[in-house]
Amino acid sequence: MRHQSYELKNIGTVLKTTQTNWILIGLGVTLFYIATQAYMYIYSFRTVGANIGLWDGTKLFLKRNLISVFLPGGGVTSLAFFTKEIEQQKISKTRINFASYIYGFVGIFTVFLVAIPAMLWLLLTHQQFAGELWAFVGVSVLLIILALATWSLLKQGIVFKLVARFSPEIELVWKEIISDKFSYKAFIQTVLISLLIEFQGISHLLIAMAAIGKVPLFEAAAVGYIIATLFLIVSPFLRGMGAIELSLILFLKHYGFTTNEAAAITLLYRMFEFWLPLVAGVFSFIFNKGNIFLRIFPAVLLFGLGLVNIISVLTPAIKSRLRLIVEFLPVQTIYISNFLVLIIGILLIVTSAFLIRGLRNAWYFALALCVFSLVGHITKAFDYEEALIAFFVLIALLLTQKQYYIRTNRNLQSLSLGAAIWIFAAVTIYGIVGFYYLDKKHFDVDFTLAASVRNTFVNFILLNSDGLVPRTRFANWFLYSINLFGVTAITLVFYAFIKPYFLEREIDATELNKAQQLLEKYGNSPVDYFKTYADKLFFFSEDHDGFLAYRVANNFAIVLEEPVCFNSVGVKSSILREFEKFCQQQGIKAAYYRVDGLSLDLFGYLGKKWMVIGQEAILDLDTFSMEGKDRKSMRNAVNSMQKKGFITQIYEAPIKEGLLQKLKLVSDEWLQSMEREELVFSQGMFDWEQLKNQTIITLENEDEKVLAFLNIIPDYTAGEATYDLIRKTPDAPGGNMDVLIIELINYCKNKGYHYLNMGLAPMSGIEKAQDLPERTIKFAYEKIQQFRHYRGLRDFKEKFDPLWRNKYLVYENTYDLLQLPLAISKVMKP
Repeated sequence: MRHQSYELKNIGTVLKTTQTNWILIGLGVTLFYIATQAYMYIYSFRTVGANIGLWDGTKLFLKRNLISVFLPGGGVTSLAFFTKEIEQQKISKTRINFASYIYGFVGIFTVFLVAIPAMLWLLLTHQQFAGELWAFVGVSVLLIILALATWSLLKQGIVFKLVARFSPEIELVWKEIISDKFSYKAFIQTVLISLLIEFQGISHLLIAMAAIGKVPLFEAAAVGYIIATLFLIVSPFLRGMGAIELSLILFLKHYGFTTNEAAAITLLYRMFEFWLPLVAGVFSFIFNKGNIFLRIFPAVLLFGLGLVNIISVLTPAIKSRLRLIVEFLPVQTIYISNFLVLIIGILLIVTSAFLIRGLRNAWYFALALCVFSLVGHITKAFDYEEALIAFFVLIALLLTQKQYYIRTNRNLQSLSLGAAIWIFAAVTIYGIVGFYYLDKKHFDVDFTLAASVRNTFVNFILLNSDGLVPRTRFANWFLYSINLFGVTAITLVFYAFIKPYFLEREIDATELNKAQQLLEKYGNSPVDYFKTYADKLFFFSEDHDGFLAYRVANNFAIVLEEPVCFNSVGVKSSILREFEKFCQQQGIKAAYYRVDGLSLDLFGYLGKKWMVIGQEAILDLDTFSMEGKDRKSMRNAVNSMQKKGFITQIYEAPIKEGLLQKLKLVSDEWLQSMEREELVFSQGMFDWEQLKNQTIITLENEDEKVLAFLNIIPDYTAGEATYDLIRKTPDAPGGNMDVLIIELINYCKNKGYHYLNMGLAPMSGIEKAQDLPERTIKFAYEKIQQFRHYRGLRDFKEKFDPLWRNKYLVYENTYDLLQLPLAISKVMKP
């Protein structure tokens, strides 16, 4: 152990003598290395007829390079990850995988090309490196296997057939690639770029040699790099960590380097070639737009800093530092600093809870508290470790400031600030008069006017820096009363400055009329009818003739679908940007509910994310028929109803009061029996005035008792009809819903409609989940009993063989998904 400690010290001594200019050159080569890897990805994609940008290539390399450390055979297996962002650019997954395959194949191929002369040199010079030769053999075997697999793909042999079994689209994509999309020029450019990467690796070793003051040896650097890279490729775990370092140190010693020098060169080389790209990969995850880490990490850091502050005050200071700080600062200042650090620690913990909610003022508070904390740690006992933590948290807050957008209520701020000032004024008079006229026996002090003012102020902010000791119960009560008023004032101000602002607006008749006119002019959706429902707020574009309908909950503006305006991508994008700017000014965040899949590109331009929330059923009335064995159960249900004396009735608007009363009874019984409440936003509730002006289809018995009903609402999609409420009594006969829908289908056909929109089947339709949120929805839909009624709804609509269209929730970042379910639940309530 003593020998190892001595060796480590010697390595440290060597590293301390490194030349800064060479280190900077090494960092520059590392940046060039990362960019070159990105270009290798770009040309790999060009080889298969696809295009990605430099930033896409950089992120792909950094992320795959990072996870390759934690995957078995990471250099190869990592190539299957992080395809989603590339897929969003309309590049198929098969094409992405093929481009990644080319990237991996070429990378190994160029190592093999450079390794041949290096291995020949080792053999000719009779140097004994059996492990390295076996690694070369392993790479050669791997390259042969890949070459045979590539040949099999080109000739559509057994490998092609195996891949096609798991990814049938490969046949179509492959034919397209080999016909006119495969670029041999781009493939050769990929090889040349990969060769450049190999020489960058060699240059890193040369720079590491020069950095410790040694003459760079090209032969040692070239062969050493190949040895390290061979172990990197053949290592099954952790990308050869340990094996690379050991083999490289042993190899460099053969070229006259001491053990310490060889170790220092190896550490520098690995820093340039391995650790710096790895750290860059971590940051590519952390600072990726929409990353949940960005929202949570600063709040966690702030909470941790609060604990550090409290623990730092409660534990004894280091005596040598305390003696040092006393030479520069009075003891009273050190005492105050200790107390302030404690109070700041408590405030940091409280503020972290509000910071995680995205409050802008919480961010300002956190920033100020970090600065005070940094100063406090230095002035209380020169605790530079804690001060560095505060500085690090401060930097993290500055880097993530765009995450904090929620405004606070300025009216409440003004009110609370005014109240706090009045409290302070009253306490100032109360305290000065009290201290000045108090009998000496209460504190053993005869207060001057200046002392009265000072003690009132310091006790108001809970400091008591003069160390007043109450001698009587009255004196104790007097100090506590000032403290209590101080706490009240501080709490009022703190609460007002961090309480979220809730947008409150009322829609007037003019706005409603304008929205209805735009709806008549531009409406093209089955849920457009609900965009002028009583629960909605409107955002009207200043630049275009259009609007958005939304509701606000939990600092989210939940928009129903997309803009109602002229059907143009440019117009819709412009209105969406206007609305996003409006939300930012209001301190709220936008989310878009029930967006059609054809409109996702609009939100892609805004950098949004989306997830499937269900599928909408659309029945083709022109092809639907009650004939055939598949419809036998429906025919039987209709016939059974007729035999039992049940009939369907169609009532055109205006609906009479008597019928509305019957419908109300059915609706109330349905809500009670199903243990549900009325929902709105993308659907309607039982509204007497609305139903009076709509067509109603009922199922009635011989006594004209209504047992079930549905209402037809306006559908702004050309040639399409839809319905809203479909409700029944608990004693309605089986098949009642089927009969109502069949009657609706016949009614729509007679009216000349071509399609019937049967509404959303929530949470359904996710056959292959793309990410964790979709996997969660799929699992809940299929496995959790609480959502079984959604499966029943899907099964009911499935009987009519409709077409299914995906509907999406569009949001800003993954963290939003933790809050959006509650916000959506709130906007659904009347």
